[in-house]
Amino acid sequence: MKNVLILTAAIAALFTLTACEPKRGSDAWCKDMENMPKGEWTLQDAGDYTKYCVLNQKPEDDE
Repeated sequence: MKNVLILTAAIAALFTLTACEPKRGSDAWCKDMENMPKGEWTLQDAGDYTKYCVLNQKPEDDE
């Protein structure tokens, strides 16, 4: 039972740590996208990159 609890905690920690990525449209996100091969972008990524990084419209301006 103790091993199951440890395994569950380890998996939860892994998901928590890997979910930390920059907010879409932030400067850090734009830099990450510039470093990612264009072939790996989704249609949503390409649209958001154009909107936030090329046209400099920030996410808080959308509301």
